[in-house]
Amino acid sequence: MTKNPIFHAAAGLAVLAGTVLVAAPASAAPLSPVPSLDVQRYMGTWHQLAAVPQPFSLNCARDTHATYSLLDAQNVRVENSCTTWSGGSSGVTGNARVNDPATMAQLHVSFPGVSTQDSLDGPTNYVVSHIADDYSWALVGDPARFSGFVLSRSASASAERWREIRAVVESRGYNSCLLLTSPTTGGREDIRPLCTV
Repeated sequence: MTKNPIFHAAAGLAVLAGTVLVAAPASAAPLSPVPSLDVQRYMGTWHQLAAVPQPFSLNCARDTHATYSLLDAQNVRVENSCTTWSGGSSGVTGNARVNDPATMAQLHVSFPGVSTQDSLDGPTNYVVSHIADDYSWALVGDPARFSGFVLSRSASASAERWREIRAVVESRGYNSCLLLTSPTTGGREDIRPLCTV
């Protein structure tokens, strides 16, 4: 049996990710979008502070972030990257297409060459459910809450901000224990359930 701590951490996250897919809270209504998203203000780089673990991100150890660039009125370039457990970098580039022109906050994100995610058109799988008034942080997820991501312009957050994040996550129908903090340079170094932060 291997004694590699990276293997054990990744295996533990894999088990948790599998559990999350069946343990996501049932809700009477899909995750709701913000009433109106200023797409221009939303562009730029966001740091992942916490997330529901996903199989595609198990190789990410720290510094997960997304950079969004406006292509046209309906499409956004998506560049996701992170530092891997071995210290290298991993990334993928895709497209986010607006599915809801009324709010601009519901999109279909696709990645060429990724099975089941390579079509530019498709159902909404990215909902901006909360955005801070100053666009300093956001909560996004899919309508069924199988995914959830806390994104921030800063790689760190104060204790007060963490309390605010947890309150918003729970108010949007998530179990905050299913989101894990994401290590970031200059921010938190640990991986722990958001409900314990």
